[in-house]
Amino acid sequence: MKKRTGIYGGSFNPIHLGHVSLAKALAESSLVDEMWLLVSPQNPFKANANLLDDETRLRLTRLAVSDVPGVEVCDREFSLPRPSYMFNTLTALSREHPDREFVLVIGADNWERFPDWYRSSDILAAYRVVIYPRPGFVLPDVPKGVTIADTPLLDISSTAIRRRIANDPDYDGEGLPPAVWKEIKATGLYR
Repeated sequence: MKKRTGIYGGSFNPIHLGHVSLAKALAESSLVDEMWLLVSPQNPFKANANLLDDETRLRLTRLAVSDVPGVEVCDREFSLPRPSYMFNTLTALSREHPDREFVLVIGADNWERFPDWYRSSDILAAYRVVIYPRPGFVLPDVPKGVTIADTPLLDISSTAIRRRIANDPDYDGEGLPPAVWKEIKATGLYR
């Protein structure tokens, strides 16, 4: 039986407690056996104006989950053509890890835009998809092969955290894993 590996892609700019809590909850669920946080170098739907470099985001993501059982960090998209298209990533991972069944994990916000994704119908035909709730997004009926996860609804935003780091001298790292906040403070990231 193949190991079911959830692929949760994101910019993780920066990774926050919402990301970590979700990955941990899914790793402990019956939906997957493990979670891989896939650090994306370039989301086709997002501008990269405030994006930290790949290696820094990768390092912060590894710090955030270093002690979380069942959660690993994946940098596979760093060696694929950009922008990063999930179909290409899943195809490459499946070819390289035939012992695993990859399961795409996306938020309700991304599900709303899923028809616009590159080769979205091919993803649905070849991979199971797990959708997690996001504040302000209602999930309609979903097709076969798509599951709505029963995970905590955490309203934490990387954008809001970046803004607070840049503008609030009293910001204390709320919403960030302690090791990530320590690294951000020590290096002056997002200031």
